[in-house]
Amino acid sequence: MSLEIKVPAVGESITEVTIAQWFKQEGDHVEMDEVICELESDKATFELNAEAAGTLQIVAKEGDTLDIGEIICRIDEAGAGATPKAETPAATSPAASTSEGPKTTGEVKEMIVPTVGESITEVTISSWLKADGDYVELDEIIAEVDSDKATFELPAEANGILRIVAQEDSTIEIGALICKIEVMEGGSPAETAPAAQAPTSNSAQANGNETYATGHASPAAAKILAERGIDASNVAGTGKDGRITKEDAEKAQVAPPKPAPAPASTKAETAPAPVIPGSRNESRERMSALRKTVAKRLVSVKNETAMLTTFNEVNMKPIMDLRKKYKEQFKVKYEVGLGFMSFFTKAVTMAAKEWPAVNARIEDNEIVYSDFVDVSIAVSAPKGLMVPVIRNAESMSFDQIEKEIVRLATKARDGKLTIDEMTGGTFTVTNGGIFGSMLSTPIINSPQSAILGMHNIVERPMAVNGEVQILPIMYVALSYDHRIVDGRESVSFLVRVKELLEDPTRLLLGI
Repeated sequence: MSLEIKVPAVGESITEVTIAQWFKQEGDHVEMDEVICELESDKATFELNAEAAGTLQIVAKEGDTLDIGEIICRIDEAGAGATPKAETPAATSPAASTSEGPKTTGEVKEMIVPTVGESITEVTISSWLKADGDYVELDEIIAEVDSDKATFELPAEANGILRIVAQEDSTIEIGALICKIEVMEGGSPAETAPAAQAPTSNSAQANGNETYATGHASPAAAKILAERGIDASNVAGTGKDGRITKEDAEKAQVAPPKPAPAPASTKAETAPAPVIPGSRNESRERMSALRKTVAKRLVSVKNETAMLTTFNEVNMKPIMDLRKKYKEQFKVKYEVGLGFMSFFTKAVTMAAKEWPAVNARIEDNEIVYSDFVDVSIAVSAPKGLMVPVIRNAESMSFDQIEKEIVRLATKARDGKLTIDEMTGGTFTVTNGGIFGSMLSTPIINSPQSAILGMHNIVERPMAVNGEVQILPIMYVALSYDHRIVDGRESVSFLVRVKELLEDPTRLLLGI
């Protein structure tokens, strides 16, 4: 009995996951509840456990992106090992392979563009992995299809000869004819041909019996070779009749430049080109699901909001003097350090009460105002930017805010934040100053309407009561959605934050 294991529901807002890593291989025996692979979503990483003991049959490969509910793998609970391939007897029985050949049934299977999503009406043929006239097997991947949201693989719907209708880079609608397959039975021509007439690609080239496929790159392989600047003539093909496959292209190495031929004897020899030492290597790394989702959201915010940024400067001397005076007593009493983030968090919560549009969001055709302030804190983690949320920050004390920031930042860097700890939030604070940033325009964390950017503290000459003083100054930036927040509200909000920070007694008294 074969048990299908599907992508589990891992959160309300998560619709797809990526296979990050398989811990077991095809055909391995697994025990019930044993961790077999790691799944990655745009918000967190999860482990997938085996739901029964048996032999593992992998369906989705590493790097594949699946929707919730799709099949990841199967487990043969019989546990008798891998099922022998049907082709094995034919491959080991010359008599059987020479007795029969592939037969044409006369049936032509027309393949149309499948429905790949509710809002997708057309697709583009990215690349054909098989050439016109090639023999294809049922469920073999024959093409890659791009939509405006994702890339899909197109499997063959029958065994037979491929007849391509839609060419590469052409755009066709859902339901349109993409190719035809002349259905055949009796196995692949390469499998049923006599051994004496089916040499390997290497022997074919050695004996001079080359076909049109020998040394020819598939569309996917040709694309990879072109990107890497590799000549197909320098790549050995391992595919049928010596065809260069996608795997061959990925393994191919850039050949060192050939030395220039020695010129004919001349009266004066040309000086050789100088040899400049240094590496010219490059590396490629697949984008994680988190990184891709963050990229999409940032572009979406820039395109869908009327984002503006207003700036101001804050004299940090009062806060720095206060911290210097009380930080040791604060740490002894509350067992946590007193940082700048608690002052800024308290300041934005108080200012948001006076200017509620900065703490609002748009839902459909309505503006939603919150009477609480859930502050999102941007944290740079090994897997990318994460934004955990401090709930009801307006009701918290300085020590409670500092402890919550430490807890969330630690979990973010360890990759242990839960989905609930990253969802929601009505206003965001980000501190680029810890990396040395002097000034920036932070991007709004949708669907919020504003974000406050902190920067580094630099001593600058300032005019105070007609005298020049050297003061520690921080530039602050407020990016806001002009659809909700007007200029007067944004500037007044930032001025209020400046007043509270430059006179921290106001934060303690709530005035």
